[in-house]
Amino acid sequence: MNATPRIPGHRFLHSPGPTRVPDEVLNAMHRQPMDLADPRVDELIASCEQGLKALLQTKDADLFMYAANGHGVWEAVIANVAAPGQTVLVPGTGHFSESWAVQAEAMGVQVLRTPWREGWPMDIDAIEQALRADAGQAIVAVFAVHTDTASGMTSDLAAVRRAIDAAAHPALLVVDVVASLAAEPFAMDALGANVVLGASQKGLMTPPGLGFVAVDAHAMAVARRNTAPRYYWDWTRRQGPLSYRKFCGTPPMNLLMGLQASLGLIFHEGLPQVLARHQLMARTVHAAVNGWSEGGGVRLFARDARALSVSVTTVAVGADVDPEALRTIARERFQVAVAGGLGPLAGRAFRIGHLGDLNPAMIMGCLAGVEAALLVQGVAIGGGGLAAAIRVLANSS
Repeated sequence: MNATPRIPGHRFLHSPGPTRVPDEVLNAMHRQPMDLADPRVDELIASCEQGLKALLQTKDADLFMYAANGHGVWEAVIANVAAPGQTVLVPGTGHFSESWAVQAEAMGVQVLRTPWREGWPMDIDAIEQALRADAGQAIVAVFAVHTDTASGMTSDLAAVRRAIDAAAHPALLVVDVVASLAAEPFAMDALGANVVLGASQKGLMTPPGLGFVAVDAHAMAVARRNTAPRYYWDWTRRQGPLSYRKFCGTPPMNLLMGLQASLGLIFHEGLPQVLARHQLMARTVHAAVNGWSEGGGVRLFARDARALSVSVTTVAVGADVDPEALRTIARERFQVAVAGGLGPLAGRAFRIGHLGDLNPAMIMGCLAGVEAALLVQGVAIGGGGLAAAIRVLANSS
């Protein structure tokens, strides 16, 4: 019998999703499901709804959860706010804004795109210009990706809100916080977002498969008027106190158990502390990459340091560097799993995820493994990467 040999220790998971699942979340999921009439099912769902609303910082929005990943909740949003033939505006952020746009087009929705410049966040002026040019107000919503994990950049949502308001346009502001929630500051009500969507597998430290959407009263009114055919995704069908109705069928109880535990960890640590920890992890990674970049073989993909994500860092590589071979060496030889480039960045970059259940020792282990893989590959890097990262940690309070 040829059994796979056991590798001592554990492999470091530094993709931007799925992220490492804490033991407390795994243990919470290691329980038997319940009969749907058991009152603990309703208590579990209510606990997750309340925790997500607190995390999203919304008081009055309706919260809908789905047995789905982020792409599933993209479809839920599209189906509820835009009928076939209607128009949405998708500001360019890279791979994920384009993927959302393509998904909307597949559902018969017309899509206007603002151009995306590689290395830069979304173009706010282009958003306002597109809305001002829409004299007939055909655009029903602006679909904004907060953090694009392919480009490793976070866009200014408050500026998007100001652009919509400056154009005096009634379009809904729909925000994807899949990669930013519980890592980057976000407040739905204060922002004036009408719809916010997220998923379980990133900052929420829960396995993939649970998505959610928060919807304000204005967006709910739009959904009620929307003639698009839908059933499973329909927000109006999911309103009400019955757990079976909330999930249009059987709730994914074990994922909900995990989410409940994850939310408990976040609020026990304290949201300000969670956000500060993510900022520290990100600064540590950015310092290392800047140190490596002195050799010329790699560099930060983002051109605007203000847009660098606290969730993931995209590292552009030289034309002579094979990032997929680099990832394989990092994973198989040094037990550090990082992500590859997506869309137009495939074969041109690798990505280091640094969100969720992480501490300084884990991030240094990741950076050491990546630097070792770079050296094995013969990539031209500066020798001060790890030292720069250590200085960031040492100087933090």
